[in-house]
Amino acid sequence: MAIAVLASLAMVASCGLPRSGPNKREIFAGSVEKKGNAHIVTVTPEVTRATAAQPVFGFSQSFRNAGVIASDMISPGDTIDVTVYENVKDDPLLGNSGQRVSILSEVQVDGQGFIYIPYAGRIKAAGQTPEGLRQAITRKLETQTPDPQVSVSRRAGEGATVSISGQAGLNGVYPIEASTRTLATMLAKAGGVTVDPAIAIVRVTRGSHTGRIRLNDLYENPSLDIALRAGDKINIEKDSRKFIALGATGAQTLVPFETESMSALEAIATVGGLSTMAADPTGVFVLRDETEAIARAVLGRNDLIGDQRIVYVLDLTQPTGLFEARDFQIRDGDTLYVTEAPFVQWQKTLGAITGTTSAATGLANTANGGE
Repeated sequence: MAIAVLASLAMVASCGLPRSGPNKREIFAGSVEKKGNAHIVTVTPEVTRATAAQPVFGFSQSFRNAGVIASDMISPGDTIDVTVYENVKDDPLLGNSGQRVSILSEVQVDGQGFIYIPYAGRIKAAGQTPEGLRQAITRKLETQTPDPQVSVSRRAGEGATVSISGQAGLNGVYPIEASTRTLATMLAKAGGVTVDPAIAIVRVTRGSHTGRIRLNDLYENPSLDIALRAGDKINIEKDSRKFIALGATGAQTLVPFETESMSALEAIATVGGLSTMAADPTGVFVLRDETEAIARAVLGRNDLIGDQRIVYVLDLTQPTGLFEARDFQIRDGDTLYVTEAPFVQWQKTLGAITGTTSAATGLANTANGGE
């Protein structure tokens, strides 16, 4: 029996035991101070404040300062109906003899914003209201026919449109009308979004410029409800931020963000908490490639160049440990790693020894029974 136990100890010592990753001692051994390549930083309120940066979304001033366009503003691509009433009985300018009313239907506004009216020539229509265009046509014709009466109507939205794509309720091309001249009203027209508003991002592209905001911010901040312009492209995206959970947690997986921000404590809860029978609450780590500016602030050093690997340490057994975990923010690409408690390795060692010894005893009993 003693020989079997000694053999088991030798086998365990030489082969090692399975585990989910490095232990706390091994992580600290990889610190820069010990010739490793990562800075080990204990989370404090000062560290939490220095690392609290989150992605900044918003619209530029050019988006926010654009005024709401008139509901009947004419745009390139619009279709215009023009009716001219001439104050003559014979030989009218536009119609046949005896015809005092001339109807010019479905006049297309070209890409440069002009329309063509016989005897009036090319007239700039884009950027005008129907009333402004009516006056312009009248001025052109009144020198050729006495007291012309002109009526202009615009077929709503055929030129002034925006496109909506992505995670919207109903993708498509929508006209800018009196009730849909701003971003929020246009999204409502498209049926809202198909993802949780907490993780929905709205991207607006206008020409060569793009801005994006969180959907919840749009509803909470009226200044973000920008006026739309013909040709705007609106895309609804799902927040793509993720973090990795490894080690002695309820789940080892790639975890998407479910809210705009997520603390370390929320991240732990999201993956089922710490493993009761395996986790070391003094060894909760957040691994991150930190920017030069934040690394300098966290470490209090001005000699750092470029991004730095930093391992943030949370000790949940400390009096303020849970508060620090509640306040420390997880960021896109972070790795949350929880080490195993030291006794777990002892349990595995004893289990391996016990299993090996039992197997050896079984083999011995089998051999003895065969004699």
